[in-house]
Amino acid sequence: MSDTNGPRALLTRIRVWLIVFVVCLVLSGATAFPLVTELRLIDSGLGGWASPVADLFPGLAEWIHRVREGLASADAQAPYLLYGTDWLAFAHLVIAVAFYGPYRDPVRNVWVIEFGMIACVGIVPLALICGPIRDIPFWWSVIDMSFGVIGILPLFHVRRLIKRLEAAGPETVHSGRP
Repeated sequence: MSDTNGPRALLTRIRVWLIVFVVCLVLSGATAFPLVTELRLIDSGLGGWASPVADLFPGLAEWIHRVREGLASADAQAPYLLYGTDWLAFAHLVIAVAFYGPYRDPVRNVWVIEFGMIACVGIVPLALICGPIRDIPFWWSVIDMSFGVIGILPLFHVRRLIKRLEAAGPETVHSGRP
């Protein structure tokens, strides 16, 4: 019979949550590379197979079309501007790699989790300040802010699990293998 609250079980739960979080970070980053193609597919979908969504949310369809046109124009006239989204994607991937530390030794590297939580909180003022400056519709800023709100939830849970693992005793703290 295994102990579901023992150090080994806590470590397993921490690692599962970290894997889920890292997969989401990687997917989020990877989707920033092919933006022109993605927006072309989404925009054409909203005029075709996803037209019920466009009918239900006409503002969304108009926004997607506007962004697609802007990206297509930037890609044709100034493709170097899209280099910024390549760096955004790269940053997501690099941040994902940082979570290997907590995966390996959660207690010693809890600071990475806390750093991630701070970054999630920082998304909210960034969206509220930069969204209006860049003429982003408020509802889109809310979607952006949701990444921080949703992202902090698993990190908060992982931090609590790490604190429980730490309290389990020094023999479980630094080995990474209780």
